[in-house]
Amino acid sequence: MAITYVDSPDRVRAALSPVRRDLLKRLRTPSSASQLAAELGLPRQRLNYHLRALERAGLIELVEERQRRGCVERILRTRPGALVVDPTVVAGEFTRIHDQYAAEHLVGVAATTVRDVARMQDGATQANKRLLTFTLETEVRFARPGDVHAFTDELAAAVRQVVERYDHADGRPYRMVALGHPAPAVTPGESDE
Repeated sequence: MAITYVDSPDRVRAALSPVRRDLLKRLRTPSSASQLAAELGLPRQRLNYHLRALERAGLIELVEERQRRGCVERILRTRPGALVVDPTVVAGEFTRIHDQYAAEHLVGVAATTVRDVARMQDGATQANKRLLTFTLETEVRFARPGDVHAFTDELAAAVRQVVERYDHADGRPYRMVALGHPAPAVTPGESDE
């Protein structure tokens, strides 16, 4: 799946207004400024202003140009795939805390992971290649708060053993991150997907 990776504050600001968010949603299906202006009841000049800002930010792209009533009609669409915003752009640089049990450290590591993987996926998509990644996910229920520390120590020891078995000096480096946080409560009738 393609990713549009947004790592500059200007690009994020370009997508934030309600009109522009609506345009990004509507342009999942290619459309022209004339069609959008009619749908939204906006003057075409105002709509074009927003479309140009989104296009400059690289959030929408030109699909085709066609002649219509003596004018050139531009058909635009939202860039395919997921829109991923570098978390450090929105919240500033996260404080680097080296306490493995601190929520701030988990958020910082997760933000770095989002940034790095999104950048690599964007590059892989542009090169028409597949980015090889893996994800391990599970849920564990701890009887006592102290069990978290014991579990973390045992998990780290087990991971060290597996890493020692597969780590080769001339191999391609992979970064592996194991994160743990309380599972969010699911409201009745709400999906956790």
